Amino acid sequence: KEINGKGIVVLSRQDKKYPHLLKEISDAPICLYVKGDLDSVDLNKLHFAVVGTRMATSYGVQIARLLARELAESGVSIVSGMALGIDSQAHYGCLEAKGTTIAILGGGVDIVYPPQNKQLYDQILNNKGLIMSEFPPGMTALKGLFIARNRIVSGMSKGVLVVEGAQNSGAMVTARIAAEQGRDVFAVPQSITSPVSKGPNLLIREGATLVTSVDDILEELNLQRLAINTAAPKIQIILSEEEEAIVTLLSKEPKQTDEIVRETEIAPRVVLQTLSTLEIKSVLEKNLEGKYQVRLS
Repeated sequence: KEINGKGIVVLSRQDKKYPHLLKEISDAPICLYVKGDLDSVDLNKLHFAVVGTRMATSYGVQIARLLARELAESGVSIVSGMALGIDSQAHYGCLEAKGTTIAILGGGVDIVYPPQNKQLYDQILNNKGLIMSEFPPGMTALKGLFIARNRIVSGMSKGVLVVEGAQNSGAMVTARIAAEQGRDVFAVPQSITSPVSKGPNLLIREGATLVTSVDDILEELNLQRLAINTAAPKIQIILSEEEEAIVTLLSKEPKQTDEIVRETEIAPRVVLQTLSTLEIKSVLEKNLEGKYQVRLS
């Protein structure tokens, strides 16, 4: 009664709605606790996992969000662990495309973890997504439970993309588990100077599929990118001299306003006006660190 009162459904391995792909792994959960509108989600459609570090860089944030959004636009549902950083951005990217996203928790589905992701938790449920766990309601997320959670993330997915992560990170653990489960492993190449580069770069060296665009993933999944609004004419944006200088600078890496002033040697007042104009034109945006960056799409 308590479970039903919280809107939680229990799926056993005998249930037809239990993910068939997950059932194939050797240590498949006996049951899954699911929060959300299960009738609107097909747990046996094509799922793809996007994972990475909690300490994401602005580059990682952009890439995770972009690739998740483009995969969702092609009809792929996105699975991740709702952790801060890359996981959250993957969920948000999928939601932006009005796709289906599934969050696998390391504790009970009735407990938001981490608590900072309450807004994301609610958005997933309000947009026909699901929150899932093998742990009973009321169970607090504990560090030792995340490896168990990770096997579900990869187990119910056709492939796993690692965006950023240290060599011994949880994302790398997920990638190793995925390979053992026979899943395809993908990785985004990183700068060798980045502290979160070792994981993805090592995976690529070991044979993971290198991802430079969503097409690299779709090709491996035997899918084609769905054309979104292809009939709409593309508007060419003409930039002023100051706008072009700022966009060229920010195309290398995101920067604060004072850094832009210093490196372009443009008057502060002009820089502020130009940044506002470029935001209105949807050329630039601010990232989570409050730095200006070029919009990827």
